[in-house]
Amino acid sequence: METAIPLIATGIGATLVMDAGSLFRHRLFATPLPDYALVGRWVAHSTHGRIRHAAISKSTPIRGELALGWVTHYTVGIAFAWLLGLIAGATWFERPTPAPALATGIVTVLVPFLIMQPAMGSGFAAARTPRPNAARLQSVLTHTLFGAGLYLAALFFNVIR
Repeated sequence: METAIPLIATGIGATLVMDAGSLFRHRLFATPLPDYALVGRWVAHSTHGRIRHAAISKSTPIRGELALGWVTHYTVGIAFAWLLGLIAGATWFERPTPAPALATGIVTVLVPFLIMQPAMGSGFAAARTPRPNAARLQSVLTHTLFGAGLYLAALFFNVIR
């Protein structure tokens, strides 16, 4: 229980850093923002047994999908912070170091590449998107920012407690 609060705070903080980075890139370079309504739609359809979609954007919209998508997004961020705790040990949250956090962030890019994008109709590592390399780069940047956010959020949490 002692580790739960720093872990949750770190996951939320890292996800906030990731979202701020996406917003920054959107405003500066007009990169598309993630559409968490589609994540919510995928999660909702998954609970009814439909995992794969030819194109999630063309699947039937689900009431509350945007809220579900955002909740899923932050829950996954907390789960990835838990993964960091498993890899680096629970004491990492008391004395965070950048390397395990950045490594965790970079490794987490495998989730969209190997699970989310194929299931939502974009192919492995966004292969079926109009600009696969650009999509891949955005994913890697986003998850690297998440890793930096893990480190920064853990540092911040240690300062305020």
